Amino acid sequence: MPRFHCAVPLQAGLALALPPGAARHVQVLRMQPGEALTLFDGRGGEYAAVVERMGRSEVTVNVGAHDPVEREAPQAVHLALGMPANDRMDWLVEKATELGVASIQPLMTAHGVLRLAGERAEKKRAHWEAIAIAACEQCGRNRVPQLHPVRAYADWLGDAHTDDGVQRIVLSLVPGTQPLAALPAAGAWQVLSGPEGGLSADEEARALAQGFRPSRLGPRVLRAETAALAALTLLGGA
Repeated sequence: MPRFHCAVPLQAGLALALPPGAARHVQVLRMQPGEALTLFDGRGGEYAAVVERMGRSEVTVNVGAHDPVEREAPQAVHLALGMPANDRMDWLVEKATELGVASIQPLMTAHGVLRLAGERAEKKRAHWEAIAIAACEQCGRNRVPQLHPVRAYADWLGDAHTDDGVQRIVLSLVPGTQPLAALPAAGAWQVLSGPEGGLSADEEARALAQGFRPSRLGPRVLRAETAALAALTLLGGA
């Protein structure tokens, strides 16, 4: 059954004109009055709904019963990463959403190619959020991961807290670093991962000084987007 994110609060019994994005998707699928669909608003669970009317640019639905089903990962994992270039960041956001990431913090780092600021940075954030929403619609998640605004590494690290119960790790290639799979269980994780070329030595040292724990994924050197997803899979239990 088609699933659509609806960025307005939903409740059973509501007659609702779908937001433009969802309405456009319903029209592309050529759905007709009387056909069933599923809606979710990101607050948890999902709603059965039925198309009531198809207009030229407006789609009206009747919202039915709420199902409190959740499909989140057992452990919350927050990714903070140096943005990979080209379309690799798009791919990473999509796959991380499917794997259950709780939030994504894009960072500008010393070795990173991508440099974003101002309106361009906000457009990219909105673009990645749309990718995450589409991934949630496809994979069955009812909660959209938070896409934080792009930040410079030093500014973000200066605001990082170490007393909120989140276990923080930085993916590292330093010999002798403890394997990620050997870490003890935690209630929530924050994973810091570098871009192509990794974090600089200074950036990694500053992360360690802030309480991040160095960890490695294995004997092979993974691409930036692969490393982040591998860590998410290992820690999130997806």
